Amino acid sequence: MTVPGGRLHDLLLQHGVPERASRIYLAAVREGPQTASEFARVTAMHRVEAYRFIKHLEVLGLLRSTSGRPMRFAALPPDALLDRWIRTATERLRRLEGDRLLTLEDLKAGLLDVHSADPRKFTVLEGQEEIYRFLVRRIGTAKVEIWASMPGAALPLAIAGGINQAFRAAHDRGVRIRVVTDIRPTNRGEVKHFLGFADIRHSTRPVVTRAVVVDRIGAVAYVSSTEGLGGSSVSQVAVWSSSPSFRKLAMDYLRPLWTRSMTVERRLVELEAPERPRLPMRLGQAEAPLARLREIATLGMRATGIEELHLDVPDMIEAVGRQLGRQVGDELEGETPDEVARSLIEYYKGHAMGRLEIARARPLTLKVTQCFACVRQSPEVGRRLCPMVLKSALENRLGSGFDVSQPDPSRHSSRGCLFTVTPS
Repeated sequence: MTVPGGRLHDLLLQHGVPERASRIYLAAVREGPQTASEFARVTAMHRVEAYRFIKHLEVLGLLRSTSGRPMRFAALPPDALLDRWIRTATERLRRLEGDRLLTLEDLKAGLLDVHSADPRKFTVLEGQEEIYRFLVRRIGTAKVEIWASMPGAALPLAIAGGINQAFRAAHDRGVRIRVVTDIRPTNRGEVKHFLGFADIRHSTRPVVTRAVVVDRIGAVAYVSSTEGLGGSSVSQVAVWSSSPSFRKLAMDYLRPLWTRSMTVERRLVELEAPERPRLPMRLGQAEAPLARLREIATLGMRATGIEELHLDVPDMIEAVGRQLGRQVGDELEGETPDEVARSLIEYYKGHAMGRLEIARARPLTLKVTQCFACVRQSPEVGRRLCPMVLKSALENRLGSGFDVSQPDPSRHSSRGCLFTVTPS
């Protein structure tokens, strides 16, 4: 069956665009400008993952952000993209033709002899295929240990380039291989493949540079961007050097990553643990889930012989606020607390939750007036529900912990509720 945009999808992959990023670009071409949340829905990705690929496409120039709230992203027209590829290929061919004679002269003069005893020697490697061919040869000389860092998205590329086979052969010779990467649901298969011959760990910090250190012989580091990823596979650039200072720089980067990393077993258990069961509750259709809660409570009392159960209402309010905040966080934009707060302002306005504004920038203090939750009959609802909604929304969006102060809802009518947000 022919997939719409299949040929363009193949070309995107050939030019180094990750598969999931390609799906987002094609969705933008097909559907027009979309928000990160809309892209996540049409491509069946988590919103945070979709936003990461959107940022990658922006760097490549394949998407551009548009004005307005929420922010939308429009695709570079396919004809303009194809013209760019044609220009790049033409320029590279012209450059290759011009470098042909110089390259052959360098080879005759032995300037690319990486076995030279001169510690200042270095070799510039251009293009993914050349880098991988070189790495396979270098790995083949290893006798003691190999250290490597690579983003999780690079694992499939390493397998395609034969790095896994070179690692396996080195392992069979008794070489210890350490690989630090970011292990995600999308690359668990590749991680398990590497486990057969490498000590692989999950980095708790972003892996921003691809580097390989072979014994004390030397090191390879990608230099074409912060992640070692060029605009396409042919524009990737790496440097090999046998200089001790260059190797030390690489090890100074690799060792802290390794020290702060998580064992692969722990990370896989974290990823593969079954999801917690959920009890869906729809607006206006709460009878069935509430009846289910009653059944659970009754079953527990019968099993334990307890005839009366006292439920903690504040805990229940916080549990509801926590889940509401998670779902609100899926709709927000921004990469900092201030940016997320501005997105929350629009969310509150669009859902009649009250009026939210930033009262102070440092510490970040949010003010809510005309709040939906502060009712005279039950002030603990506003005191506990609102801060938990804000806390959970921020944590779900940004992936880190926050503390949100509790206000005094009795003063809501005179000054509104103030919430101070601090990292936990």
